[in-house]
Amino acid sequence: MDKPAPHLLLVEDDPSLSYLLKEYLSMNGFTITAVTTAKDGLKALEAHLFQLAILDVMLPDQDGFELARTIRSQFPDIPFIFLTARSLKVDVLKGFSIGAIDYLKKPIDEEELVVRIKNLLQRMETQPMGKTEEQIHRLGKFTFHVKNQQLQLGKEIISLTKRESELLQFLWAHKNNLCSHKEILNLLWGKNDYFNKKSLNVFISRLRKYLEKDPSITIENVHKQGFILRIP
Repeated sequence: MDKPAPHLLLVEDDPSLSYLLKEYLSMNGFTITAVTTAKDGLKALEAHLFQLAILDVMLPDQDGFELARTIRSQFPDIPFIFLTARSLKVDVLKGFSIGAIDYLKKPIDEEELVVRIKNLLQRMETQPMGKTEEQIHRLGKFTFHVKNQQLQLGKEIISLTKRESELLQFLWAHKNNLCSHKEILNLLWGKNDYFNKKSLNVFISRLRKYLEKDPSITIENVHKQGFILRIP
């Protein structure tokens, strides 16, 4: 039986660009739901199961960054990428800090977009540590539920984004050993470059904040080399 086509959500208010991207992505094996507002995007997320959301930053009813924050809060298992005409470094870093897994600047190269999406979906389908029967790990006082993307401390449950969960799983698999910037970025981000390194630092900061309730667990920064998850 053939595998169903990945279902993508496209939130883009420019009708010409939206039509072009929808047609091109459809021709390349994706099922596309295209909407023009953040409000309709959230309605679509409630009605369908998507593998990826593609968000324009400039929307008529809400800033795309705000929409991304809502998605991260209400649909933490759905990854998203940004499309934007903005070229300032601060906007790129802001997108990554919210949790974006990629950021494409307009004008969009349709072929590049397809390649990036396929690479992202392929990486998300592949467990970087290899499949294991055990999907519940102990991190000091925490319990890490890999499948549910959750950290549990007593009755408190912290929901992780897919990228946060992937990163923590990678660090856990190599606990007490150095994980280089290069291997993390190439494996989880698909590319070792300046912006992705900044994004990695943001996610490391988030994980540190989650884990700070157990002082015995630390994510150590090794200058210009990488990180070590220290677990007693």
